[in-house]
Amino acid sequence: MEEQRSRICGGPPWSQGGPPRFRHWEQRREGGRLPWMSTLALTVFVMVGTHFAAQGQDREPLDAFARVLLLVGPVLCLFRHRCPVAVLLGVAATAFVYFAGGYPYGPVFLTLAVAAFAAVVSGHRRAAWWTLGVLWAGHLLIAHWLYRSLPPGTDDAAPWAQELVITAWVVAILAAAELVRVRREVWARERAERAAAERRRADEERLRIARELHDVLAHSISVINVQAGVGLALLDSDPEQARTALTTIKAASKEALGEVRQVLDTLRAPGAAPRAPAPGLARLPELVEQAASTGLRVDVATEGEPRPLSPGADLAAFRIVQEALTNVVRHSGSRTARVRIVHTPGGLSLQVDDDGPATGSDAGGSGNGLAGMRERAAALGGTIVAGPRPDGGFRVRADLPVQQKETT
Repeated sequence: MEEQRSRICGGPPWSQGGPPRFRHWEQRREGGRLPWMSTLALTVFVMVGTHFAAQGQDREPLDAFARVLLLVGPVLCLFRHRCPVAVLLGVAATAFVYFAGGYPYGPVFLTLAVAAFAAVVSGHRRAAWWTLGVLWAGHLLIAHWLYRSLPPGTDDAAPWAQELVITAWVVAILAAAELVRVRREVWARERAERAAAERRRADEERLRIARELHDVLAHSISVINVQAGVGLALLDSDPEQARTALTTIKAASKEALGEVRQVLDTLRAPGAAPRAPAPGLARLPELVEQAASTGLRVDVATEGEPRPLSPGADLAAFRIVQEALTNVVRHSGSRTARVRIVHTPGGLSLQVDDDGPATGSDAGGSGNGLAGMRERAAALGGTIVAGPRPDGGFRVRADLPVQQKETT
């Protein structure tokens, strides 16, 4: 229905933009508010101005019919924002009848200019150009060929210099309208691009938070799940070992709550600096200790000269190793994992291996864990390769082209 109305009445075919004063004008126009004040001013100017302009012209006197024609144009312009094409056609027809009636020249041209300007700015430039072109041709026909057959009947042919002035006036009105239309299209495109950029930033931030929460909760809940099973199994036969399992659960849950609170704090206070440092490879011994509490022995080997990493790269490296070890705990029957970290001048390689076998159908890592690791690596321009090893087990390898952290 709205699309059909746009074709009939000439509604705007694109969204609007621009400086605040133009946006305010657009909101009033799109909200359906009629331009009463400007139309009233236009009506007064046309009626009074034509009265004074007629004093020095040997044309037909301004009778009641002429005044009705002068009034019809501004009244139609009251709806120029809702139906610009229909208003332009009506104003042009009224102006043509006014010219054909031999009435004095004057501000009646202004009504036509307002209607044409509204049509062009609303995007209906072809309709405006054709309408003004046909009206201009009709005026030429009246002023140079039919002037003896139409009122007042005593006129001579209009001078061509006058026609040149009218032509220049019409072209100037259309050129100004085209300039405004182009500027508004540019503003609309810029607004759309800014809105799309804001949506992309919001999507990236949501993805980052979801990835961070997944990595924190998946690892901690996996540790808690394993330790809960151990505690239940040994509650009667070995209370001391059960107590150790509960202690591990308490520590893992406390750590998870702390990291989740840190993530949520960034949502409550956007742009504020986090109150706790982000995890990094310096916390790798904690990961090894947590994995050991689940019965998984982790061997860590480091090659190359370790250098301070940027916060983003350090966090990504930590989360990748954390998620890889979590997958070993959850999906592998192996009780041993090997972590190999290779530092190079321009990059960092991480490799996590286990000997398998897989304990479930999803051991291949088709869930969110591997997807999150790939997203973290891709954000730094790196790659993740994960899959079964030829000799059994599973391997996760990440290559990150990282920048070194600046030191002062």
